[in-house]
Amino acid sequence: MNATLKRCWNTEKPLCIKYHDEEWGVPLHDDKKLFEFLILDCFQAGLSWWIILEKRSALREAFDNFNPEKIAKYSPNDVNRLMNAPGVIKNKAKILSAVTNAQQFFKIQKEFGSFNAFIWQFVKGKTIDNGFKSLSDIPAESEESRAMSRELKKRGFKFVGPTICYSFMQAAGLVNDHLVDCFRYEQIRKSGVNWLNPVIQPRKSMNEN
Repeated sequence: MNATLKRCWNTEKPLCIKYHDEEWGVPLHDDKKLFEFLILDCFQAGLSWWIILEKRSALREAFDNFNPEKIAKYSPNDVNRLMNAPGVIKNKAKILSAVTNAQQFFKIQKEFGSFNAFIWQFVKGKTIDNGFKSLSDIPAESEESRAMSRELKKRGFKFVGPTICYSFMQAAGLVNDHLVDCFRYEQIRKSGVNWLNPVIQPRKSMNEN
């Protein structure tokens, strides 16, 4: 953690700085990690992200390390357990939404081959580098997040409004909303590739040496 680096977040909290420097905006393509971020953002609805970040470890422990296969099979007893688990946000609707979303998550995997393939289609497989200069420029939602929200809701997901979907897109790197003078903006911009249309090197024939 380098305190001299220019960051777009004005915070001195070590946990927030670490998250900003190492996770926020980094393009994710691992289904389990994408599911974790989706669940965290669903819990964020109506709350500050910093609250969720501080409760992340407790949520991870209570929700079986965000294992979608286990969460999809949660019973009413598990819901009651979570309502009394330390560090878990005591909102039954959000807890039930995690179970529902895990169940729908597997349906998408079956249809598209992966949740990654489904979710990245909304940005055509490539991180959108917004190039914002001020935090006030960053929108609460976008055309892409509205499209994502509509599709997720149609498929039975809960707590996936366009604002929540935009927050998820920021966290999972579908958009690069680091400000242009933040040291992470260029690092993420230069690392971007089109996931849906990668550059594929031609294979050599068996006769080539």
